[in-house]
Amino acid sequence: MVASTLDALTTKVPLVPRLRPLGRVTRIVGLVIEATGLELGMGSLCRVTSLSDDRSVLAEVVGFHERGALLMPLGDLEGLHPGASVADLGRSLGVRVGEAMLGRVVNALGMPIDGKGKIEFEKRVPLSNDPPNPLERERIEEPFVTGVRTIDGLLTIGRGQRVGIFAGSGVGKSVLLGMIARRAESDVNVIALLGERGREVREFVENALGPEGLARSVIIVATGDESALLRARGALVATAIAEWFRDRGKQVLLMVDSVTRVAMAWREIGLAVGEPPTTKGYPPSVFAYLPRLLERAGNGAQGGITGLYTVLVDGDDFTEPVADAARSILDGHLVLTRRLASAGHYPAIDILESKSRVRDHVITRTQRDHAGAVQRLEAAYREKEDLILVGAYQRGSNPVVDAAIDLRGPVLDLLQQPPDEYTPFEQTGQQLAEIGTRAAAMVPRPGTAPRLNQMRMPS
Repeated sequence: MVASTLDALTTKVPLVPRLRPLGRVTRIVGLVIEATGLELGMGSLCRVTSLSDDRSVLAEVVGFHERGALLMPLGDLEGLHPGASVADLGRSLGVRVGEAMLGRVVNALGMPIDGKGKIEFEKRVPLSNDPPNPLERERIEEPFVTGVRTIDGLLTIGRGQRVGIFAGSGVGKSVLLGMIARRAESDVNVIALLGERGREVREFVENALGPEGLARSVIIVATGDESALLRARGALVATAIAEWFRDRGKQVLLMVDSVTRVAMAWREIGLAVGEPPTTKGYPPSVFAYLPRLLERAGNGAQGGITGLYTVLVDGDDFTEPVADAARSILDGHLVLTRRLASAGHYPAIDILESKSRVRDHVITRTQRDHAGAVQRLEAAYREKEDLILVGAYQRGSNPVVDAAIDLRGPVLDLLQQPPDEYTPFEQTGQQLAEIGTRAAAMVPRPGTAPRLNQMRMPS
């Protein structure tokens, strides 16, 4: 009798709710929840629940002071109050990953928002990982083909390189991202749209990216109306997903649009927890987070991540703090200018202001000579452009300018490209070589006249 009773009670023990400690909210100021009564660590995930109507919100520990922990919510604070309960969920933010994410659009928590049903995830990975060991990174030796002539010919990107796209608003950076994502020679695209207007997300997915690009892409979305924590974590989610595919031997193209809005989200968080503002209101932690995020892309032992990070320059000021910091960390920069965009020159890449730091490691010397010839022609034409347009330039006074005028049509044909046009790497090489060879014939340079041959092909 006693034994049977004990057996019955034993089977019910697992059904008894476990007691767990709860903290309480002491104050809510701006975007920050102050809580006491729990021993929490940085990054701990908590659930804050109202005692009046069971309304709850997830929050992450972002700092401490003498009275307790500072939490930043992942959602709306409406309905929360002092005295609301705080439960430690015993984990930090992570993201679930799997091959089934391809072709899907998810939010900054990794949950689908495209109405296509559930995703069969394979595992959960942390958001924060260490960058690859510098001495264990595979060298960048192969070109990454984008299908964009200006990039492949003059500003060649290597597999595993990290490049910034610096642009003001409305000069075509989203269109350029879509051009690259549709046809780039990558196995997987991971695209983070962070801090964007909600209208732009669907336009990018359906128009700029299209069904062809979406089929091998994972889209992470955190619009500008969402919490600063979600906008900041969106970049980490995208990077963690890209790392998972890289570790499976994939060549991944990681696009983050934009790093500037991620930095603004970090600024909101830092100022809310009491960090001192520095240049343009950015706290010091922003410039500590940037290299930790950007250095995670690159080649690994098996696969690689080629990173494209857009940097929205405020007022077309390319020396503002975030742009300046990103330029110093990344392996190259593509500068899109309003002057070219206003003239209908797309993509509006300024080849004289842009640079790929690994270009010379992934192309032949012949291609480098041809690219240099085109850049010299462009520089010479711009220097005398006003005189040329008003008819005041005297032909014969400068052979380089004469060649730039004669070859202006072929140069513009190389640099301008419709969004739906893809140019194979070989064809770009032939166009570039033709211009370089003709330029060498018009402006002889003893010992450096380039020969007509093909560019180095990716393996």
